[in-house]
Amino acid sequence: MLKGLPYDASDKELRKLFFKCKDKIEKYNKTSYKQKKLREQIIKKLFCSIGKNIYIEPFFYCDYGMNISTGDNVYFNTNCVLLDCAEIKIGNNVLFGPGVHIYTAYHSIKPQERFVNNKIIDIAAPVSIGNNVWIGGNVTILPGIKIGDNVTIGAGSVVTKNISSNVVVAGNPCKIIKKL
Repeated sequence: MLKGLPYDASDKELRKLFFKCKDKIEKYNKTSYKQKKLREQIIKKLFCSIGKNIYIEPFFYCDYGMNISTGDNVYFNTNCVLLDCAEIKIGNNVLFGPGVHIYTAYHSIKPQERFVNNKIIDIAAPVSIGNNVWIGGNVTILPGIKIGDNVTIGAGSVVTKNISSNVVVAGNPCKIIKKL
């Protein structure tokens, strides 16, 4: 899965990891904003690594958690979804608007490769986000995307291609609006 090879998401070991993550997410999403230390403990156990000063507004969702790493000063607004079947690396000083979705998982465009022996076959590609990035509300980032440093992504955008550093982008598909 992490190597980008086709995999069966119903594999027993993957399901165990998936449900272990679900337990942590459920616990996190039931916490109060007053339970800062408990939230921090849950995220430390959930993510691969976190920097200083990370804040996640409930409701939050991810598949495994253990494939997500963040730098310092990262803020997730409410209803963010990170499908981390491959690595998701997030730099320092990154802001996520409400409803941001990051997908690493996808399926073959060839119908005969989507189901093998009555099992759904998935593929995953990592996503990386640089430093000093602001991702507006309801942005969707597709598998395999690399986002550079000092980037602003306009609300509602669908990121289908890599984004270089020092740009403002927006749209569906996302395109450069302004170079900084």
